[in-house]
Amino acid sequence: MPLPPLNALRAFEAAARHEGFIGASDELHVTRGAISRHVRQLEDHLGVQLFVRQAKGVRLTNAGRQLLPALSEAFALIRRETDRLTADTGDLRIICPPATSIRWLIPRLEDFRRAHPDIRVRLTTDFHGHLGFDMTEFDIGFSCEHWPTRAPDIVSETLFPVYLTPACAPALLAGKPRFDTPQDLARHVLLHETSTHLDWRDWLEAFSVTGVDPASGDDFPNLDIAAKAAVMGTGIVMGDIVLCREEFEGGTLVMPLPDMVCPSPMGGISILGPRDKWHEPKVAAFRSWAATMAARDCDYLAGLNLDVTEPA
Repeated sequence: MPLPPLNALRAFEAAARHEGFIGASDELHVTRGAISRHVRQLEDHLGVQLFVRQAKGVRLTNAGRQLLPALSEAFALIRRETDRLTADTGDLRIICPPATSIRWLIPRLEDFRRAHPDIRVRLTTDFHGHLGFDMTEFDIGFSCEHWPTRAPDIVSETLFPVYLTPACAPALLAGKPRFDTPQDLARHVLLHETSTHLDWRDWLEAFSVTGVDPASGDDFPNLDIAAKAAVMGTGIVMGDIVLCREEFEGGTLVMPLPDMVCPSPMGGISILGPRDKWHEPKVAAFRSWAATMAARDCDYLAGLNLDVTEPA
């Protein structure tokens, strides 16, 4: 049997709650006759009498009493979900990988919230997955600049470059084994931000360093944890100069090979989102704010006077 007409269901549910057609007509802003016709249409569709018509009004039959709770629950669920969706339209849904969240976005996010109290930010700290961005779930994402499987209707703009160089605790340089040349890396524990080891592999290839196994060492789920392990003196991490800025400025991490800096082959940290939402006010406001924040990091990099070696 096909579903009954929605108007008929709505009229019956209201009439049953109000125990009469008058209350239902007032609630739904239609005539009492319209309520009566809708209820009759539902009864004809179901082949069941839902109300007993009496001289002084109507009363529910057993079938009507059985149907009412199910309809009331269904309409309440519809109302809750539509209210939620309506509320969500004012939210700014952001997804940002863990290291970028902890080390860049979260420390700055309160500044955006103060500047835009009318925009409710909903941050998800997670990786994007193989598609690079889910535009059905998020308005804004943070990711690397180059992502091979990103959909063509996703647009992005780079915030700041990712410059890579080995980083370690100062005490590691003063101890043994010695660390004087890139080849000495083979005598130390390499710390990886992922199990792919691309961080070290890319850097070693950029400087044609031989005799160092990029697959050796310890794996971590993200750069934040790998950098903390390096601060503890457990090994050498491939440091992102912006994301590890706090450690470099505080002296808990140092660059043992400061003249050997290269950009990440995956490009800089970028902000991205669906093309059709790119100029919406809440998205545009966040993009403008993020660009202002990132400009400070670009100034920081410029002040270091780094000798960055571009890949061949």
